Amino acid sequence: MVEYLGFNPSVIALMVGDIVLLLLSGMMSSSEVAYFSLTPAELRRIKRGGSIATDAASKLLDNPDQLLATILVVNNLVNIGTVVLTTQILNSLFVFHRFGFLVHTVVVTFILLLCGEVLPKVFAQGSTMRVALWFAQPLTLLRWLVYPLSYALVKTSNKASERLMQKSNDLSIEDLADAVDMTTTTSTEEQKILSGIVNFADREVEEIMRPRMDIVGVEQTMTFGEVRETITTSGYSRLPVYSETIDNIKGTLFVKDLIAYANRGDDFGWQSLIRNPYIVPMHKQVTDLLEDFRHDKVHMAIVVDEYGATQGLVTLEDILEEVVGEISDESDIDESFYERIDKYTYIFEGKTHIVDMLRVLQLEDELFEDVQGRAETIAGLLLEIKRNFLKKGEQLTSHGIRFIVVAVDGHRIDKIKVILPNNG
Repeated sequence: MVEYLGFNPSVIALMVGDIVLLLLSGMMSSSEVAYFSLTPAELRRIKRGGSIATDAASKLLDNPDQLLATILVVNNLVNIGTVVLTTQILNSLFVFHRFGFLVHTVVVTFILLLCGEVLPKVFAQGSTMRVALWFAQPLTLLRWLVYPLSYALVKTSNKASERLMQKSNDLSIEDLADAVDMTTTTSTEEQKILSGIVNFADREVEEIMRPRMDIVGVEQTMTFGEVRETITTSGYSRLPVYSETIDNIKGTLFVKDLIAYANRGDDFGWQSLIRNPYIVPMHKQVTDLLEDFRHDKVHMAIVVDEYGATQGLVTLEDILEEVVGEISDESDIDESFYERIDKYTYIFEGKTHIVDMLRVLQLEDELFEDVQGRAETIAGLLLEIKRNFLKKGEQLTSHGIRFIVVAVDGHRIDKIKVILPNNG
């Protein structure tokens, strides 16, 4: 069944070569475990350098994708060589009259798994730092030798990853919104929050900011008494500080910073407590602003246009309200933004958002989509439709709804009467 042929010089040479390949396979397996199991402290030690080994390891870690590709390419090439040499050794030592292929498969697999995978990885798990430094220079040499193959592997895997990511992101905001609308297992309040989360991702800062006309700030030359009065009147915990005009923002004043000096006189230099302003462009994504707030521990930002002119103010509360709805706290004044005259007639503040008006009137959110342009408020909607300033008493009709200007302040529309069509 098995015939032994005996040793000869060629077999010994093959065995030496096989041992070298197994050692190289073990080195690749242990290196994979070592380099990708380093703790943050060990990584910092390597980055600090100080020796040839740490410098080499640091350069390898600068490009982990290339490092992994090098290990995989070398390991696979070595394993192929090991299979060929081990098979040749067995054929030179023995003649298998039956089950030769099975014996080759079992022996080769056992040797590769034990010597090339299991033992090296077990050893590396207990000495990650030591193994990483031991093999840093050999890996640097091997990276150079197999660079064309490893480079091709990295590029191919990156392309495949990009395509997979692209396919996974094919679901649009509209699709998500439709999915939320079809949800029947959630309450009305939960569905409202889900809708807020979905729409949140596609909104810009200018859509949620408090407009310029509604900003309450303090002028840099105010006395401490005037500042206290402004704080008391507004009820805000943070106020922008400006010089001469609201376009020249100098910083932000935190009310909590004034507590220790509350009893000081009007000559107190409160200006020394001003913090640097946080300024953002009006077209910044709300999701990005929220991340900035979280990272920089900021709760309020001044919104400016491309010319640096102040357009509004946005707070963390404004962002959260986009998701969960209106948030009321002890500083808020319970003041409705509309008045219901009868079943078909309402009076709204001009600064009321269009979506809020439509919600009150129980109309579709997209009703004025074709005429509102970039307008966000009812006053802005009328300006978009009229293409000119409106005077008190002027009226216009759009989509069957009649708008009458009730009160104006200069060029600003304060109150608007909205009359629904009576189809009864």
